[in-house]
Amino acid sequence: MFVSVKASGVMVRVCLMDSPVSGAAFISERPLVVLSVCVFSCSGPGRYSGSQMHLDVLSPVSPPSHLSLTRLFLSSLPPISFPCSPPFFSLSIHLSPSPSLFLSFSPSLSPHPSLSTSCLPPSISPPIFSSISPISPSPSLPISLSAVTSDPGVFALGQSVTPAQAQSVLHCLTSSFLEVKLLAAQLLRRLPPPAVGLQEPGRVLTLLRATLDLSTSTKPFDSVTAAHLLNLLAHQDGLPDALSRCAQEQGVPFQPAPPDETESPALERNTLAVVRFLLECLRAEVTRAESSLLQAAAAHPLYGRAHCITAALQQLGAQSPRLAGQWRPLVCDLISVSYKMSDVVSPIVQSSSPEGLIPMDTDSESAAGLQRVLQEIQPRDSNAFFTSARQLGPEPPGDDPPPHAHATGGGGEHYRVTAQMVLVCCWRSMKEVSMLLGALCQNLPLQTLDPPRDGLITEQQVEGVGQYFRQQLLQSRHRGAFELAYVGFVRLTDMLTRSQSPALQQLPGRWLREVLEEVKSSGPSSKLCATRRSAGIPFYIQALLTSEPKSSSCGLLRMTMRELTALAMPGQDPPGDRSTVPQVHALNILRALFRDTRLGENVVPFVSQGMQAAILGFTSPVWAVRNSSTLLFSTLITRIFGVKRGKDENAKKNRMTGREFFTRFPALYPFLLGQLEAVANTGDSDSGVLKLHPSLFLLLLILGRLYPSPMDGSSSPLGLAPFVPFIIRCGHSPVQRSREMAARALVPFVLVTQVPSIIRTLVQDLPEEPGPGSRHNHIHGTLLQVLHLLRSHQEDTHRPHALRRPQTRDITAAVRSRLWLATRRNPCVVTRAAFLDLLACLCGPASGPAEGEELASLREAALGIVRASELLDSSALPSAVPGGPPYLQSLARLAVSASVESPELWGAESCGPQLLAQLLQSGAYEVRLLVLDAVLSRLQRDPADPGPLSAAHSTLAGLALRETHPHCLARVLRILSLLDLPWTRGLDTLEDRELLSWALSLCQESTHSVDVLCAALGLASRVVVHVVEQSPGGVSGAVLPELQSWGRLVERCGRDEQPAEVKLTTAEILVAATPAVLANKALPLGLAGTVALWRSLFGLLQDEDQDVRESAADFTCTAPPQLLDAQHADVARSPVCPAVALDLGLGLLCRLFHLWNEAPAGVLILTEWLLGEDDPEDVAQEDQSLEEDEFLFEKGEANLWAERLLWVRLLDRHLSGLVGAARAGVPVGGGELDRLSALAAEQHGAAQERLRTLPPEPRFLSTADFTRLSIARERAGRALDTIGSLRLAALSC
Repeated sequence: MFVSVKASGVMVRVCLMDSPVSGAAFISERPLVVLSVCVFSCSGPGRYSGSQMHLDVLSPVSPPSHLSLTRLFLSSLPPISFPCSPPFFSLSIHLSPSPSLFLSFSPSLSPHPSLSTSCLPPSISPPIFSSISPISPSPSLPISLSAVTSDPGVFALGQSVTPAQAQSVLHCLTSSFLEVKLLAAQLLRRLPPPAVGLQEPGRVLTLLRATLDLSTSTKPFDSVTAAHLLNLLAHQDGLPDALSRCAQEQGVPFQPAPPDETESPALERNTLAVVRFLLECLRAEVTRAESSLLQAAAAHPLYGRAHCITAALQQLGAQSPRLAGQWRPLVCDLISVSYKMSDVVSPIVQSSSPEGLIPMDTDSESAAGLQRVLQEIQPRDSNAFFTSARQLGPEPPGDDPPPHAHATGGGGEHYRVTAQMVLVCCWRSMKEVSMLLGALCQNLPLQTLDPPRDGLITEQQVEGVGQYFRQQLLQSRHRGAFELAYVGFVRLTDMLTRSQSPALQQLPGRWLREVLEEVKSSGPSSKLCATRRSAGIPFYIQALLTSEPKSSSCGLLRMTMRELTALAMPGQDPPGDRSTVPQVHALNILRALFRDTRLGENVVPFVSQGMQAAILGFTSPVWAVRNSSTLLFSTLITRIFGVKRGKDENAKKNRMTGREFFTRFPALYPFLLGQLEAVANTGDSDSGVLKLHPSLFLLLLILGRLYPSPMDGSSSPLGLAPFVPFIIRCGHSPVQRSREMAARALVPFVLVTQVPSIIRTLVQDLPEEPGPGSRHNHIHGTLLQVLHLLRSHQEDTHRPHALRRPQTRDITAAVRSRLWLATRRNPCVVTRAAFLDLLACLCGPASGPAEGEELASLREAALGIVRASELLDSSALPSAVPGGPPYLQSLARLAVSASVESPELWGAESCGPQLLAQLLQSGAYEVRLLVLDAVLSRLQRDPADPGPLSAAHSTLAGLALRETHPHCLARVLRILSLLDLPWTRGLDTLEDRELLSWALSLCQESTHSVDVLCAALGLASRVVVHVVEQSPGGVSGAVLPELQSWGRLVERCGRDEQPAEVKLTTAEILVAATPAVLANKALPLGLAGTVALWRSLFGLLQDEDQDVRESAADFTCTAPPQLLDAQHADVARSPVCPAVALDLGLGLLCRLFHLWNEAPAGVLILTEWLLGEDDPEDVAQEDQSLEEDEFLFEKGEANLWAERLLWVRLLDRHLSGLVGAARAGVPVGGGELDRLSALAAEQHGAAQERLRTLPPEPRFLSTADFTRLSIARERAGRALDTIGSLRLAALSC
């Protein structure tokens, strides 16, 4: 049973497992933050015994198995009896600011009203359930658990945590998921110090050494780990002595502070010492980076130290420190070193091309600084640095280092550096400087003169920090640098808003006016970046505006929006008379402000002006203005209509009624109407010359987002009728895309009651006979408008009823009199296709049954057009005719409607099968694909009634054997897999062996097409199941090779490297084949082939894709119920989660080994699974992988979801049960058992040896290697234990 509750911003899932699976076997290989409290697992109907329950802390953005605590298992509780099964509980977790962890536990009475606390026996521990008493069904009784408490009525969770469990939580700090690090750090601070074990002699020093090494790692997440460890060590009394020891070892000029006379908290003293030590290290590393930025990026990146300092300062909070006299000079040094650190890396991030390190700046100072960096990192007369790593070392300058040498340690350190390392070091350093300065301004008390107040940071320093942020945000080009500088600047502006100093409160307004003036006067020679969407300028203005108090009148926002919208509008001067750079900046800034959700509804009044600026800017002859206008227009569309919720651009999810649109934005009504008139006058010309207005696309895109309203007929000053004639004229555009958009935009502007009359008018405007004056652009636009109006009217649920009979008669008569447009008398196939679509819509099922002579006659005429068309005679239409394929598809839609979808409506019951056969033999693949999609949809909708498809079985079989187009072949294979076997081709019946061989060969040849591979694999599996079911006594030897080939193919398609679609198909195939193949007593594939399929199924149950896992878990519903034990029989009748299905599957396989009389072989097979597929030579030769060069972004495993350690322990538990029944049958001397024993011993020894060579604290300094080797050691150790128990049992016998 699963119960989910929301607590402290995380989702908590409570799992009550009805099996022993909830015990210690479910421990993840990677650090999972899990809090285990009292657990109840089923031991009989209505009886639950205390066992283990786990709370998995889930994140809304990360996989569940990645975010959990290391499980803290408590002692078993006495049995508990309940009158109902199962019990339901509601739980909540409270992480309070105090050093305690509280857990509320209470029965929920909503599912079972008979459940009450009187059901709980008095034998339960009184500290947990001391306040229980009988209750009514309304309230619930809280039961609190805390980590540290002296209340005898509260269970002390921390006292039950063992040191080993606390160490597991400590190692969660190495997780690459930030939320796991945060949860683990919070729990560690709430656990009692003896449990964490930092009081042990030398433990603080060892952890501190590892922490300092992590703070200089080139991997960014290592610096986060170091920050959490330092914050944990800051609570230890032995930290100053450990820092002094490390300072002596590393030669850092650090002296611990003398004992202060004031009784300052230990946390503050330790934090002061940590910041001093890190500042000295950072100062030395900045000096080193000034001489060689390349070596700094490779060996001692600056950002790790700065991040640790920021985290240490944030731990103090905003309270006034006791050691203010020691903090003030330290804060000054921090600000000074931060400025120097920024000066070192700013030439890179402020370059015009920071990613390529190509100096293009016109500013001489920045270009000179960048050239100095390039002279260092650029090899002589070579561009090899940009294509391969460069090795740095102590060689003389004249010696060229080998470009691909490995990094070495010892006296001469070598480093391999890439351009990526240099860039990441620079922008991350800029990020940490910004975060540090923002934290200093936000958290430290401010020293002010008016009113007088003592603090650690002065007003002058705050203003200097603001000027620094201004320079970085306005001049940085790298997005990572200015985006994260924005975060620090937001902290500064937040502090300025809350400040009581009048001078500081006025700074945001002053800075805003200054930057707006600079934007107005910017030109080609300005330092402001006009590319990269104005770089950091929008972020700078965003931070200033969002800091404005919500309770104010938003005067700065209104002033800024007015100036920016005026600046974004095109001027009256010719383009060459003024610079367009200010307009580009204004458009980019407006885009950022409209996207900012924190400004909320405050920017909505300016949407109309922003939309006008975007549409008018699209008419500019300057590309930069048009590009920025397009981006602003896209943002405003999202702001008005919402975030796109689907792939369909025409769905109503991101639309609104025309009435609502113009009511919310009334200023757009005259503007859009005027622009639409200008566009219509430009495009609707009789000269035949192509004339396109730049705003045509944008206007139609807006109008196409509207849809009719039920209240369109009511009186309103913003009537939609004036738009109609202009939209109709836009439909005459020579651009087909514009005609389609105009037809879609016309729909919301026509009242529901006026749709029939407008349709009739438009149809009557079409020519009744071909003539020289026919303009096919006009004809096509008119037909599209009629088609969209008709479809909208048929789909409208608010219309009074179907089209009224007189109007239907008039429309039908008008269409029938213009049928020449659908015949060969019309030379334009594009207008033919549009008229055929109109016929399909008018004659289809949406128009109702064949009542009335007009509609029946029109359907008969439409069928005649199809029979006489090029659809059945493809040679009559050259393939190169423009618009030919869409025309054939339009013909096919009519034919499919008459032959497959509703033949009774068209009166085509007798000719339907013949027409379908002709369509399937069409030479155009577009026609075949459309027909096959319709057939597949019909079969999936109603498989019991194939209708006319039953007669097309032979045609489909022949088509499958000769089809060459991959999409058509995939469709026909899926159709055939839904039809009954055997196949017939003409008068012949295909044998199962022949059919299976052909399907397997098709799978082998179609690896390039996922669609065909999945369809062919599904068809082959259908044939395999059919063959096995037809041979209950065992399959014949003639078909056995094909069955084994199928098994190998399925096993290969279920591997991790396969696409998700292939793995999903494989899971569905294995689920369908479970009763006939996987659980068959006759072993149709043999023991090895059947076990391989089970192994593939277990792998899919641990796949990274959730759909694949859930689909594979459905095998429990198809497995024979007699093979399940009594405990799991009820569970398996309904879908279960993949973790439970994995346990059930292993148990089922062990019982199948007994059923097959293959228990000894099963022990050997599962033991080999336990060892894994690693080559012992690979395990023994780990030197290369452990000493390989560190790269910033390593490629992880293909499957991040699979928990190998969980799998190993679960497998070992089931293997132990199988060993007891197979001891007598496993040969203990020679053969396979000796080979497995030698393999396991070799792997265990190799893993043990490599573990001894890892550095101290390997869980922190070599996390990946330690995890991998530990798992390898445990796998081999468990395999050795299994083999040893077998031999011991044999000796005892």
